[in-house]
Amino acid sequence: MKRVLLSAWLLCLTVAIMAQAKYVFFFIGDGMGPNQVLTAEMYQAALQGKNGRVPLLMTQFPYSGQAATFSASDGITDSAAAGTCLASGKKTTNGMIGQTPDGAPAYSVASQLKAEGWGIGIMSTVPVDHATPASQYAHAEKRYEYYKIGTHLSESGFDFFGGGGFQSPTNKKDSIAPNLYDLCKKAGYTMVGSYEEAMKKIGKKKMLLVPQYDLDNPSKGADALPYAIDRKEGDLSLAQIVEVAIAKLSKSDRFYMMAEGGKIDYTGHGNDGATNIHEVMDFDAAIAVAYRFYEQHPDETLIVVTADHETGGMMLGNTSGEFNLQLMQHQKCSSDKLSARLSALHREQGEALAWEQVKSVLTELTGLYGAVEVTAEEDAALQEAYQKMMRKQETIKTLYEDINALAGKALQTLNYKAGIGWVKGGHTATAVPIFAVGVGAERFTGWHDNSEIAPLIYQATQ
Repeated sequence: MKRVLLSAWLLCLTVAIMAQAKYVFFFIGDGMGPNQVLTAEMYQAALQGKNGRVPLLMTQFPYSGQAATFSASDGITDSAAAGTCLASGKKTTNGMIGQTPDGAPAYSVASQLKAEGWGIGIMSTVPVDHATPASQYAHAEKRYEYYKIGTHLSESGFDFFGGGGFQSPTNKKDSIAPNLYDLCKKAGYTMVGSYEEAMKKIGKKKMLLVPQYDLDNPSKGADALPYAIDRKEGDLSLAQIVEVAIAKLSKSDRFYMMAEGGKIDYTGHGNDGATNIHEVMDFDAAIAVAYRFYEQHPDETLIVVTADHETGGMMLGNTSGEFNLQLMQHQKCSSDKLSARLSALHREQGEALAWEQVKSVLTELTGLYGAVEVTAEEDAALQEAYQKMMRKQETIKTLYEDINALAGKALQTLNYKAGIGWVKGGHTATAVPIFAVGVGAERFTGWHDNSEIAPLIYQATQ
């Protein structure tokens, strides 16, 4: 009996070793640390009146681990160094894209697999030339060399790109240099601006899906998808982009795709708890699209989910002594939309803008003074912020947004009352989670350095 069991175990081990992934999905939640994931799960439970968590799909994957994220130059990485490491397995200096500290190219797994005949797709909720997606195809000393990075996209030969448009579609240093969208068209990319249009043209050889892409004015493609909390009917989502990518890349015998939830990071920089929660849940919805594909091809598919770093030092619990995550449901828009609404009122009415009118907007968009009770001390702080807004004395600057004093104070108050805390507005060295399912997923259990993830993905394909 022991011999039979041993033979069976060896057979299973041999099959596991020989199995190769033909379809690889690599999801990167930019700025998504363990607390961002747990907060979303506990919020889902709170909405159901439960104490605990309602799991996201990613946390139900059978294999999980953690990864350290430090770069070659700093204990706290930026997205360029982390994106390069996750793409290629090579540590580099903060700010560098697709190259090692000495300037040598750091070739991504995507590039290697493309050379081996795989179909390749790169997508994000932020511009396609942002650090994380750019690390999959570009090589630049500085992450802000957007025009140079865009030329590398057109030269990559990758089959599909989706997300926000180019940050700098024209070369500001060379007026006769071609527009990046024109370069892409010349390189054989079909430009599409919506999910519906993309699905109609899925048979085209190469595709660039940019929301609201304007064929008559290609320089004005949107530079990011809307926040999930702000999304309107007809707006593109990461889940839809992944769906388009699957439809397109499935025409290849093998494919690799990287999908980034880039605006999780934006909300971490802005310490916007409710918007962060919605971004994480939206990211999970995109993973669900890939998981449905996995269920149809369980012996040929690998899905890996991780993050480049944590942003904001998000905490569950603060000095308020309260923990009421259900309060976050009353926030109806992102911090920049709230700021824009308040600033527009001020522009329209000037000094005539009354505090009572402002309070009604706060109630509508954050629940404060309505479903969310406000103490006398909190009211005084909010009125002080209102006065600063009226005098245009203070603007809260984050990495990606500038919001007025009142919008910042309102969301700070709501976060505090819900029990969400923030350490800072930047990145931290917190280890990030790894979740995996499918062929080779067992490789991702336990403690890892982020430089190990790309080689492990590549091993699963060989």
